[in-house]
This record gives sequence, C-alpha cells and structure tokens, in this order.
Amino acid sequence: MNNTLRLPAEWETADAILMAWPHAGTDWEYMLDEVRRCYADIIAAIAPRAKVILIGPEEPSAEYLPSGDNGLNVIYINVPTNDTWTRDYGPITTVDQDGALTANDFKFNGWGLKFAADRDNLATSELLATGIFGSRRRNRLGFVLEGGAIESDGKGTLITTHHCMMSPNRNGDLSQEQIEAYLRDALGVERVLWLWHGALEGDDTDGHIDTLARLAPPGDVIFYTGCSDPDDSHYEPLALMRKDLEALRTADGKPYHLVELPLPDAIHDSDDGHRLPATYANFLIVNGAVILPVYGQPMKDLMAQMALRTAMPDYDIVPVDCRALIRQHGSLHCATMQLPAGSLFRECLNLTL
Repeated sequence: MNNTLRLPAEWETADAILMAWPHAGTDWEYMLDEVRRCYADIIAAIAPRAKVILIGPEEPSAEYLPSGDNGLNVIYINVPTNDTWTRDYGPITTVDQDGALTANDFKFNGWGLKFAADRDNLATSELLATGIFGSRRRNRLGFVLEGGAIESDGKGTLITTHHCMMSPNRNGDLSQEQIEAYLRDALGVERVLWLWHGALEGDDTDGHIDTLARLAPPGDVIFYTGCSDPDDSHYEPLALMRKDLEALRTADGKPYHLVELPLPDAIHDSDDGHRLPATYANFLIVNGAVILPVYGQPMKDLMAQMALRTAMPDYDIVPVDCRALIRQHGSLHCATMQLPAGSLFRECLNLTL
C-alpha cells in the first residue's frame, strides 16, 4: 500500500478537461461533421468552467468553438491520435502528500486488443512533452489501465468491474490479488471494491464502471444504471449489479446511498441494427457542474436530470445530446478526462488558441 499517494475524485477542482478532436483518420470519418457538432456542444458546456485541452492532428475551425471569452479557454495541441476516447488513454493523475501531481501514463491497448491504439498509447507522453504541464510523468506502460475502468472517492476507495479488469487481453497474467496490489501501489488506494455483474449491449470496453455505476460527492453516493423492463435483455444483469452495489460498504462500514438512473430506451445502429450502449451514467463532473449525456428521449432524459438534481442539489446539471457519440459505442465521459488543479503551469492557464 502506498499511503503517500492519493487518486483525486472527479468532483475535485480541475484545471482542464482533455479531449481529442475527431478527424478523418478516425472511425468518425463517415459522420465527421455530425460528431464534431456534438463535440462542439460538449466543449461549449465545459469551457465556462474549465480549460479544454484539445488534441489531435487537425485543429478545429472556428465554427466549432465557443464564442467570446469561453473560446479563449480552448487550447489546441497537435498530437497524433487513432481515436477520440481520452478517458481511456489520457493521464490518470495522482497527488502526493506534498501536493505534487503525477500524470500516470498507463498502457492503452485498444480495450483488450480490439482496435488500433498505437498513436493513442503515445498521446499522454507526447502531450506531457509540450511543457505546459506542472505534473510530472510516470511511465506505467507495463500495466494496462483505462480511466473509464475505475472510480475514485478521493479518500482511498476505488470501484471497478471484474469483467473488465480481469480481461485476459489486458493484464491476463495477473491474479485479482496482484491487480489490487498494483492499484494500491500505483494509485495510493486503500480499498478496491468489485462489481461482478452488469454490462451494456454494444459496449466495447468489457464493462467499464463509468457506463454502469458512478461515485458522487461526498463519496458515499453511487448513481447506477437500472432497468425496469423485465423484457429488456439488460434487466437481469443490472438487477444482479444492484445486489453487488447493495453489498458494498463505505470505509466506515455503512451502505452506500444508491440512486438509480434510468436505462435509455433502446437505440439501434442504423446500418446493422445492433443495440448501442446508451447510458446516463456516463456523465462528467467538472467544477460545480454535471455535464450529462442525453439521447433525445424527453421522459428518460428528464428522469436522469431529476435524479442528479435531487442527489447533487449544489451542482448545475447541463444536458448535452450525445446520440452522435454512441454511434461509436461511447458517450460523454468516455470522450473527456479531467486534469486536476495543479496539472498545468499557472502561466499556461492563460494560453489561447
């Protein structure tokens, strides 16, 4: 156990949010303008609250950027990318007992060797080499870890899913006990809590926690994806996941406060008809706001917003239509990675395009 490190919670103050601009060399090529407009909406929701560090080989044109002062909060850096899911290949930042930040550069192998990831796996090191970061890089490329696979309360507890973390194409030579020991040492966590059930159709990640269950302030609240339709294929696995969540305990031995988020009505791919992994759990918490993916379903979208407003009354809830994003099997949280306060040099916080 490494008691000198801490993995901040997402709701702690952030300097910036890391995103990657969609370009023609990604799987977005066939719907590039549509997804860029979705990204523009996400950037517009974040920019009043934090810097947006935008990477990729192609700089966005002005039509996709916020106007006025908010536009000055977008910083573009030329970094080659395979895809746009920065949650899973961006730096995972820890803070030590003296307040110094470390950007941990874990291996990204395309969610268990499913997709090309050679450029994405190098993105964190290339980004940190620009010199705008106040955090130091730690090479952890010997261990596969995606940011969407873990949830932290900032106080030593980490939640993950067994199906993803124990995937044989990630760290298949390690046992559960060895993985827990590594996470304790690398991230400073004291407890690793596991979910054994739960998955979404169309999900390429093998059950990332950020599609299923999310910690929220002050750390004893969990939002989770539920399903109320017995005829839906998700009904049983999500009911079993609810039982997993009910069995979890906080560090002081109390049950978590569980808040159900509805499962969006089924959305299917227009080409081959397979179901897409729409989920309201894939929200981003940034500096007093929750940026929430919605899917053009007025009743379900409203139910999700109401659940968040009830459990997080001091936060602004900002919905963003993410129907474009789920066409490539991800959503809003997958497309973003928070860079905690201190990640950027103070003078770099004033950088503009």
